[in-house]
Amino acid sequence: MTKIHYIIIGAVIAVVLLSSSIFIVDERQKVLVLRFGQIQSVKEEPGLAFKWPFINDLVRYDDRILSLDTATIEVTPSDDRRLVVDAFARYRISDPRQFREAIGTGSLATAESRLEGIINPQIRAVLGQDGVTSNTILSEDRAGLMQQITDASRTRAQSLGLEVLDVRLKQTNLPEQNLEATFARMRAEREREAADEIARGEEAAQRVRAQADRTVVEITSEAQREAEITRGEADAERNKIFAEAYGQDEGFFEFYRSLTAYERALKSGNSSMVITPDSEFFNYLGSPQGR
Repeated sequence: MTKIHYIIIGAVIAVVLLSSSIFIVDERQKVLVLRFGQIQSVKEEPGLAFKWPFINDLVRYDDRILSLDTATIEVTPSDDRRLVVDAFARYRISDPRQFREAIGTGSLATAESRLEGIINPQIRAVLGQDGVTSNTILSEDRAGLMQQITDASRTRAQSLGLEVLDVRLKQTNLPEQNLEATFARMRAEREREAADEIARGEEAAQRVRAQADRTVVEITSEAQREAEITRGEADAERNKIFAEAYGQDEGFFEFYRSLTAYERALKSGNSSMVITPDSEFFNYLGSPQGR
């Protein structure tokens, strides 16, 4: 083997050693440098970094903000009205060394499972404390409750090397078995309100009808009274005219009254009269004075 061969072999070895000693730290990651499973250093600054070749191992963790959707759980506020709640959390790996020591060789899914085991009890504790009702959870006080959950979870997540940035409640519903009962109660309340409105409407209609009937009676009575007055005045005027006519010519007046009586009594048809011939009724019919 010539000298050139040795140089080439040496160069290849040097390149392999150099490439094994240099690694790149991505700005989106944090890197742990391990030696035989033990943490030697933490690389957080992006750029080139060095390690011992074939001796040190690298473990990369995501340095970005991560999200976690927690499983749905049931909580019981102080008014004993059970609710189904799930949450959304944002977190990041703040301490890679602590994270490695807490999680070991487990994956990020293992860490999220541990984190969910921290967040869910805090949700139950905060939403189940005295003074917190289902109405409170659904009101503007909800933001303050979520902040309490975030603060409590952040403190406990530090042991995992995680920083909880925010915890938000997504849905807050009644359990499925309670929905039908709630809807039935709501329907019953609406039906009761509708029945009350109908009853009030009927009562108002009865009042309007009674008022209208009374008005009709009053108007009819007033019209009949005025008609009777007018009729009486007309009769009085007629009698006055008859009296004046009788005073001027008594014979003509008696003749006119007899003709009027004949007209009313002797109408066409099957009218029959039983009367003596010498009755005064026929004075102007049988007397020569009436011809």
